Amino acid sequence: MNTTISEVEKTQIEKAHEYVNKVFEQVKDRNPNENEFHQAVKEVFNSLVPVFAKHPHYMKQAILERISEPDRLISFKVSWADDNGNVQVNRGFRVQFNNTIGPYKGGLRFHPSVNASIIKFLGFEQIFKNSLTGQPIGGGKGGSDFNPKGKSDGEIMRFCQSFMSELGKYIGPDIDVPAGDIGVGAREIGYMFGQYKKMRGAFEAGVLTGKGLGYGGSLARKEATGYGTVYFVDEMLKDAGLSFKDSTVVVSGSGNVSIYAIEKAMELGAKVVACSDSNGYVYDKNGIDLDTVKRLKEVENKRIREYVTVHPEAEYVEGCTGIWAVPCDIALPCATQNEINKESAEILVSNGVKAVGEGANMPSTLEAIDIFLDNQVLFAPAKAANAGGVAVSALEMAQNSARLSWTKEEVDSKLHDIMKNIYRMSKEASEEYNAPGNLVVGSNIAGFLKVADGMVEQGIF
Repeated sequence: MNTTISEVEKTQIEKAHEYVNKVFEQVKDRNPNENEFHQAVKEVFNSLVPVFAKHPHYMKQAILERISEPDRLISFKVSWADDNGNVQVNRGFRVQFNNTIGPYKGGLRFHPSVNASIIKFLGFEQIFKNSLTGQPIGGGKGGSDFNPKGKSDGEIMRFCQSFMSELGKYIGPDIDVPAGDIGVGAREIGYMFGQYKKMRGAFEAGVLTGKGLGYGGSLARKEATGYGTVYFVDEMLKDAGLSFKDSTVVVSGSGNVSIYAIEKAMELGAKVVACSDSNGYVYDKNGIDLDTVKRLKEVENKRIREYVTVHPEAEYVEGCTGIWAVPCDIALPCATQNEINKESAEILVSNGVKAVGEGANMPSTLEAIDIFLDNQVLFAPAKAANAGGVAVSALEMAQNSARLSWTKEEVDSKLHDIMKNIYRMSKEASEEYNAPGNLVVGSNIAGFLKVADGMVEQGIF
């Protein structure tokens, strides 16, 4: 009897593998040269084989084919005038990927690297990340190849107004709710909200999140992604008998996510010794002075190299990738996608890293993730650990709908509970599907099941 069950299970797994591989090849064929999108899809698909083996009805319903194809990808021209009166042209994007469990939700990224592949990988990841939060929000993402660095406030305002003049046709509080991402903060959200309000002739606070506190924004939103990453990693460490207390931590980046990951890690007793920007990194053996980083980045808008002018005992090194050579107990990549490659992962492992928590979107390559897992490094994947920002964005939507505002302590408490729950769901899913301790598999499965079940229940659309 046991042999028969084993053979049946083996056959089911083989069929699931064939199905997953077939659909992945279709995705690559349909989306040529979109490497980031292929990477994101492959990472999720690889985790789902045991799900399809156990629940073959998902294959019959073509869930993978449907979930990997966006509902729509919008591409549009953004024309604007710079301060010299010269007309500039950029390209804007919005991918509305899946709204099975709620309106499309995901940030806008303004960065020269933005293209269809980047936007699609981010939007695909957002489906499962948003599902994990337990909030009623679907997956979407957007942005432009516009670079806000070096632009005046007037130039940024004119770009944002032009961008929203087109994007505003496709969004709404119950349709699609964008937020900020790299290059898009409260200033940019404010300009876009003002233009949307003018277009609509109505004050629809719930159409954008990350707004200013005076017109519907949420307390603790700025801190949410960084805090959430640390809350998730803290749960992971506790289960392994470890702690942030007295641990040496390296955090890449020096934007919102990085700054508030540093802040929360320090609150939990860690010593953060390095952070970076796109030019290089600083190493301070005495521990990073967060007040200096905040002043440089949030007030003066200066490069991280200026840190050493205030703290001459610290060291500045050109080239941001070298930060992973700094020995640490805990690494928190909070800058950008694929910043930890195979070589960086090997260096971290050889230096004795115990845990890695992804604060950015997909900051580790697939090869790097395999190295961490193969060497028993605790690994918190972005899909789960990075979900704090969108979780609080959903809380902002709830406050807007109810016409009320929660205190910072209330929002932070809800965020902490959400991150604990995401860890629990990811852990339980990894155990149920025979991958105990593998939170990549666990988070992918936990996020997928809720959306897949909704797709089955709502019929083919």
